[in-house]
Amino acid sequence: MKSHAKVVVIGGGVVGCSVLFHLARHGWTDVVLLERDELTSGSTWHAAGGMHTINGDPNVAKLQKYTISLYKEIEELSGQATGVHLTGGVLLAATEARLDWLRGVVAKGRYLGIDLEEISANEAAELMPLIDPKQFVGAVRNKEDGHLDPSGVTHAYAKAARKLGAEVERFTKVEDIVRRPDGTWRVITNKGEVVAEHVVNAGGLWAREVGRMVGLELPVLAMEHMYLITEDMPEVAAWNAKTGTEIIHAVDFDGELYLRQERGGMLMGTYEKANKVWSEFQTPWDFGHELLEPDIDRIAPSLEVGFRHFPAFERTGIKQIINGPFTFAPDGNPLVGPVRGLPGFWVACGVMAGFSQGGGVGLALSNWMIEGDPGADIWAMDVARYGDWATMAYTNAKVRENYSRRFSIRFPNEELPAGRLLKTTPIYDLLSAKGAQWGVSYGLEVPLWYAPAGVKDEFSWRRSSDFSHVANEVATVRESVGMAEISNFAKYKMTGEGAAAWLDRIFACKLPKPGRMTLAPMLKDDGKLIGDFTLANIGDGEWFIAGSGIAEQYHMRWFEAHLPADSSVRLEALGQKLTGLAIAGPKARDVLAKVSRADVSNAGFPFMAVAKMDIGTAPCLVGRVSYTGDLGYEIWVAPEYQRAAFRALMAAGEEFGLGLFGSRALNALRLEKNYGSWAREYRPVYGPLEAGLDRFVAYGKDADFIGKTGALAERKQGGKLRLRTFILDADDADVIGDEPIWYDGAVRGWVTSGGYAHHSKKSVAIGYVPKEIADKSDGFEIELLGKRHAARVQAAPLFDANFERMRA
Repeated sequence: MKSHAKVVVIGGGVVGCSVLFHLARHGWTDVVLLERDELTSGSTWHAAGGMHTINGDPNVAKLQKYTISLYKEIEELSGQATGVHLTGGVLLAATEARLDWLRGVVAKGRYLGIDLEEISANEAAELMPLIDPKQFVGAVRNKEDGHLDPSGVTHAYAKAARKLGAEVERFTKVEDIVRRPDGTWRVITNKGEVVAEHVVNAGGLWAREVGRMVGLELPVLAMEHMYLITEDMPEVAAWNAKTGTEIIHAVDFDGELYLRQERGGMLMGTYEKANKVWSEFQTPWDFGHELLEPDIDRIAPSLEVGFRHFPAFERTGIKQIINGPFTFAPDGNPLVGPVRGLPGFWVACGVMAGFSQGGGVGLALSNWMIEGDPGADIWAMDVARYGDWATMAYTNAKVRENYSRRFSIRFPNEELPAGRLLKTTPIYDLLSAKGAQWGVSYGLEVPLWYAPAGVKDEFSWRRSSDFSHVANEVATVRESVGMAEISNFAKYKMTGEGAAAWLDRIFACKLPKPGRMTLAPMLKDDGKLIGDFTLANIGDGEWFIAGSGIAEQYHMRWFEAHLPADSSVRLEALGQKLTGLAIAGPKARDVLAKVSRADVSNAGFPFMAVAKMDIGTAPCLVGRVSYTGDLGYEIWVAPEYQRAAFRALMAAGEEFGLGLFGSRALNALRLEKNYGSWAREYRPVYGPLEAGLDRFVAYGKDADFIGKTGALAERKQGGKLRLRTFILDADDADVIGDEPIWYDGAVRGWVTSGGYAHHSKKSVAIGYVPKEIADKSDGFEIELLGKRHAARVQAAPLFDANFERMRA
């Protein structure tokens, strides 16, 4: 075994072998994979081997499509058969709600290049003869589903990597990982040490244990998962003889089942409600090619549905039940990327769907290590989407919930209960008493809307029970004054003699003067957006930054990677050390004036001003800015003072008709101003010109800010896309994101977000289209729940197009 390597990959499952192959294919051949046993010795060897392109996140779906397309290449390069069977498949709907969801899947496929087609239940039964069509209301056909040989694919990756110069060391158990003073890593094994610049944790079932070697507790947990293999079935034999083809895959979402042919019989797997955690706290190192004891009673309810939906199973014996552990993250997506605070340490774990996602994970991680960027928008897989709040108990609760709901519908207005209440602000009880209906953001409870007694969300793809109440909240803001809690924003404090110079380099904007704020795009090296913030110059060398709450870990990783080594900049993520309130509406200044001795007149405190002032008895930081697009103020206050500030504002606002509003009303309000948001409109695949943020980029400033060359190139060349706001002729539902945008009979773009703008009484969608058609006003359609609706570009904001109210 070599003593030095550029990269050590830990784990010889399909993910680790994919990472090794992709690194070698990209030219990094001084790489070695360490496997404690034989390759495939974790979850890989007993996997059912299914593969599919469908995923709730379209960017993950793209990587899944890439993974499936890769198998031919690695088979040819390695000479190792992968056993790929591209049979195609059907996704089945037993309810109208499920069929609506499937229509959304078909719509996504239109702009992702995935060949999907809605068909009837009878047509599905013609393609997959074991189906009882009377049990279903419709289906979708996917031509890119299939299955493969898990061992063959894994060895194909490994052999291909070896041919490219990489090394594989089997029966080499990693026992510790130690950071050296020069930043490299000592990987200590039972066969000696390897010193590496980079370490990749692809440990699978042992990813937690590998993480703990460097002080990292990863939010990943193994669940027992069962599937059965039947005896030979005459129906299978008859179909094979008649058509010369295998029986295609089927996913029965409402039955929580997946099915495919296995030799002369069928394989049926289930994500049962009565699930079971495996090895909750510590994965035994001596576990390998073992299976767990089957528990047919636990999956019996799912099997009963399966027998009803696929009657031939009831007439067939069970040959074998496979029960083995698979790892999951709390939301079911992988954990991929560099770990904040551990330069050179990477993770590629929690990849439950390894044969659908393993290739994409390997591609993204190798790009990231070599090029400094994953080359794709992989936010849904980024390990930085979780912070320290994702404890072991939280992970246990969420993984179990996610497993039991893997095939369940997640409605756009549905909030899931597991792992709650984890983080709350000091006024949680006060807002609950006012009828707050709660959601969660980065572990924090956030008010979505305020319901009268006895009214709750009714989960639906269409406008629901909250619709009229959110409309009332919007009216309160536009007609008088509303107050919202905004503690879910990420907050950062920066000081130090080098702070201004550092900010001038990290942000693309012109730095504000003392007492002023500005909108601050942050760019990657290639000029694409990696963040959008509000930057405030408090004065006396103190700076305040507010950004997306869900991206706190993500942005801190970027900030810290670019901090100067001389300690001239001190940066702190404040988290819930600072809470927030916002007031907005034509009476907002009147309310603020009643609770503060400061001059808050337009002359004394103009738009984008920031100052420290008391709100009642509470010391606060107040900025004159509002995401509602109305006259408004954001108020930042230490948690011990939040109740005092809240009560002072409520009391002062009574005579002005102050009411509370939640994030759903805020969404309706920001749509009227064409405002985008991080992780929807602003993502690391869009440039500032494409996203409409170029007006905040100081192209001519002296500072050589990160991404300047790329941003200037985009400005010169014009980019490829444009972000546009559309008004669509909707019926009883509004877009939520990822719907296709049609123009002149073809899909030309996609929706990033939207909803109903209650004040303007318009259904609004925001999305990207090619720049060549971006200035066309008519001719667009947006597909929603299987129907194309006429849409028109709304160039000027629906509300306060001249920004008079905001600046008044």
